[in-house]
Amino acid sequence: MINLKRCWGIFLHYFYLFAKLEQIADLFYWPAIDIVLWGLTTVWIQHESGHTSNVALIVMTGLVFWQIVWRGNYEISINLLQEFWNRNLVNLFSTPLKLTEWMVGVLLLSTLKIFITIGFGALLVYLLYSLNIFSLGFAFLPFTALLMMSGWAIGFFAASIVIYWGQRLQMLAWMTAYIFAPFSAVYYPVSSLPASLHGIAWSLPTTYVFEGMRAILNGGAFPWTALCYSLGLNLFYLFLSMMTFSFAFEKSRTKGLSRFE
Repeated sequence: MINLKRCWGIFLHYFYLFAKLEQIADLFYWPAIDIVLWGLTTVWIQHESGHTSNVALIVMTGLVFWQIVWRGNYEISINLLQEFWNRNLVNLFSTPLKLTEWMVGVLLLSTLKIFITIGFGALLVYLLYSLNIFSLGFAFLPFTALLMMSGWAIGFFAASIVIYWGQRLQMLAWMTAYIFAPFSAVYYPVSSLPASLHGIAWSLPTTYVFEGMRAILNGGAFPWTALCYSLGLNLFYLFLSMMTFSFAFEKSRTKGLSRFE
């Protein structure tokens, strides 16, 4: 016989866990992102049907490129969270290690993992779909570098919040980058967005890279202007995010890093 009281007890046990901020955010955030991102992509593909011969290559290249942004963001946040989970944050920074040294080390690891991700993604796209994302030619290198910088900027902003408020906001490690995905025109041009959102899109360095990528794959010239805009915005956001992280870390250390353990 099934005991309904015990069933109700299990329901309440997991319901109270579900009521936490990160669980509620997951319930609404990811469906909203998927609907907006893939909805706009589907509408664009339907509109471009018969007009653009390489839609598949554009979407697959955008998919691999977006992994660069996400990986750059993820590596910074997740390595910080690893110290929380292992209760090692105080031990780590009780050594002569400087915050800038930790940041450089994490960026080096991020770079390594990003290139592994690119290689694996490019191979998989070629084997499964016979599409070569390296058909961008020389542009692949500067675009990769710019997207890495964008991912790092997002990562340090997310890490700033985590280091100041702690693990209760750890979902930002997975969620932050995707806030910008619909505005970055990853799979579709900016023109597919509502006109009221164009200003947000053009304020992001990622948008210029994805627009430039589509321009080249559609037979256009190398978008030097877009590259310069993206570089300028990346340098500004990356500097600002690193300064914000340093400020948040110092404030958190004043309060006591041990409170996170």
